[in-house]
Amino acid sequence: MHPVLFQIGAVIIPAYGALTALGVLAALALTQATARVARVDPHRLWNLCVAALIAALAGQRLLLALENWSVLRRHPGWIFELAMVHHPLVAAAGALAGAAAGAFYARRRKLPVRATADALAAPLVLGLAFEQAGALAAGSGYGIDAGPGLRWAVTYTSPLAARWSGTPLGVPLHPVQAYAALAFLTLAILLLVWLPVRRKQGDVAGVCLLGLGVAIYLTEIWRDTEGRGAVLNGAVDGPQIAAIAIVLVGALILRERKKKPEASGGIE
Repeated sequence: MHPVLFQIGAVIIPAYGALTALGVLAALALTQATARVARVDPHRLWNLCVAALIAALAGQRLLLALENWSVLRRHPGWIFELAMVHHPLVAAAGALAGAAAGAFYARRRKLPVRATADALAAPLVLGLAFEQAGALAAGSGYGIDAGPGLRWAVTYTSPLAARWSGTPLGVPLHPVQAYAALAFLTLAILLLVWLPVRRKQGDVAGVCLLGLGVAIYLTEIWRDTEGRGAVLNGAVDGPQIAAIAIVLVGALILRERKKKPEASGGIE
């Protein structure tokens, strides 16, 4: 595949970063439509997304800097290469920081919690689909050895894929990133279709979490476990444990049938 989308002199544009950025833009644009359907102020939802994005990027960079502090002290210029590092813990740190910032903004601006979550569900999953497409190009989160018989296997040959993501070169691998991208794209479409006809606020967010958890758990079966925290003698890994937690949270949201009044912040 192609870890570098294109290069102009010494300036390298990574495929992962470019496709992820495209996914962010697509998600932000989509929130303006889903906000109106969910009856949430589109401008406030836009600001929430921007605040969450900035916090996520800051959280990821901070974790990478702390993890590589001894190296950065000797080679400060490597701070610019940290953006090329892709790891589940880095993604988790960004997700937690972004979620905290988004929740703080929603509370401060008195946005309706469940309706806001419904409006964010499809854009979030769409952004993840683009991110996994970028991971496929970069070799990040690569799959297990597919053997010689899998016709749709991917084989990485770029030394940058090995340097940035530890991707094995010259080995046919399951394109697990494509599996995940297709699962996320399908889920995003389903959420968009269901949003206008949902029975109560929060249903779309609950189904989003259920779908995300199932998709993550299943695709991890074909994803190499290197650096993903194998648990129970390799029966499950870190992302699969997180996926189980996501499913449980989604189930709890859907199980709560008592309709609570939503505060101000929506569109009348």
